[in-house]
Amino acid sequence: MSQNKDSQKPSSWILRELRMIAEYQFGLNFAEILIPEGILITRSKKTKKVREILFEDKRLATIRPTDGYFAIGLDGAQRIIEMKKSPTRRVIVQTDVAEFIAEGRNVFAKHVVNADPAIRPEDEVVVVSEEDKLLAVGRAKMSAEYMLAFQRGTAVKVRYGNKKYLDKK
Repeated sequence: MSQNKDSQKPSSWILRELRMIAEYQFGLNFAEILIPEGILITRSKKTKKVREILFEDKRLATIRPTDGYFAIGLDGAQRIIEMKKSPTRRVIVQTDVAEFIAEGRNVFAKHVVNADPAIRPEDEVVVVSEEDKLLAVGRAKMSAEYMLAFQRGTAVKVRYGNKKYLDKK
């Protein structure tokens, strides 16, 4: 593994703290997904706080400086898809808009086919196609119930689109 020169192995205290945040924010068993054994972390140069969680040279998540919660990376989202049954933490969208969302466009309520009923506004979510393929990660702007009920409005503010999805087509 060629590691980032600024990455380091976390102390047992930091590891425990990160796992507790993952469980609090996402639910039971998410610590194994987002904070597996063998992770590396990067720290902020100014504050020395944990910034990124890296595993096998892939960024699973970033710590948001505003509230200390996780912002899921595309590699972390892929692990969620592989390790949790649908629709856990997912917003499922129509196939005909999958291409646009993979480019990084926001998800509108009228395109949502299904969503994890536990999703609330400002939650971190994984956006997938009807075939459960990763399209994007972002923040929910409305609850799952509203995503399915409304025909207008932004359901998910996309942070990263999965351009690799477009390459596989």
